[in-house]
Amino acid sequence: MDILGHLLSAPPESHAIDSPRACFDLLEPVDPSFSSTVDRAAAGGFLADRLGYAFLAGYRAALARLAPSLSRASLCATESAGAHPRAIATRLQQSSDPNFHVLTGEKTFATLASVADVLLVVASRGEEGGRNRLVVARIPASRPGITIREREPVAFAPEIPHARVSFEAVRVEAAEVLEGDGYLQVLKPFRTIEDIHVAAAWLGHVVRLARLHGNDRGILERALASLAALRELGGRDPLEPAVHVTLAGVFADAVAVARAVDLSAADEATRARWSRDFPLFEVAGAARELRREAAHRAFGPKKTAAP
Repeated sequence: MDILGHLLSAPPESHAIDSPRACFDLLEPVDPSFSSTVDRAAAGGFLADRLGYAFLAGYRAALARLAPSLSRASLCATESAGAHPRAIATRLQQSSDPNFHVLTGEKTFATLASVADVLLVVASRGEEGGRNRLVVARIPASRPGITIREREPVAFAPEIPHARVSFEAVRVEAAEVLEGDGYLQVLKPFRTIEDIHVAAAWLGHVVRLARLHGNDRGILERALASLAALRELGGRDPLEPAVHVTLAGVFADAVAVARAVDLSAADEATRARWSRDFPLFEVAGAARELRREAAHRAFGPKKTAAP
């Protein structure tokens, strides 16, 4: 299905979504219609009745970009010292049985963990060459030894739950450990993948609001132009500096078009949620700025050795 045509022609009226699980139920039938995860994010954002659930659609699609079969999942990375590779203290150790590992540790802020079926857990296998060697385990959220405790809702998008997740000697099958470097193949690229997919979901949501409330056609045009750029970026290597440079501009355009949406014809509850949840656009802004600056430096003047 063509996502641009879909966003312009699908009925813009939304159904009220009363929980993250209901949002998952609404999104899953959409997947077969769109092969691209960016398109799924945009279609999911269009279905959402608020920014928070548009975020869920984008986050869900971003995880599917990493592991295509994921539907209801949570990436568990952040610990008490943060999500930097050096901060990961959760350990995955070989057990006496070569077919199993043992996972021990705690994640302090795991988005959607309390409603997920699968957890992607970033863990350390110890240091190697002065570097924390990370892997990712893909395990059922119901596995014995896992305790999930929801945190207090945040001020914006309080419908999206975040949790503390503890792992007490959790058995992990060898086949559940993803191949490759957990930092280079999951943790590092996910930051960019998430930005691309969440922005696509928000733009899909903006198109629905603009159509529903009779906004100027320019809003639709700008939103779809930004979405077209995100579709291009979604198919590229998320570690490329050129992707980060381009994404900085596209993300800024997406925020600008969201600010321009006119909700004067919307009901009071819709306007109140929009104002409350708009800070979602600013989450992880400092990290995006660091990636932007690093990407520009990659293309900056190179010093040459003196003759």
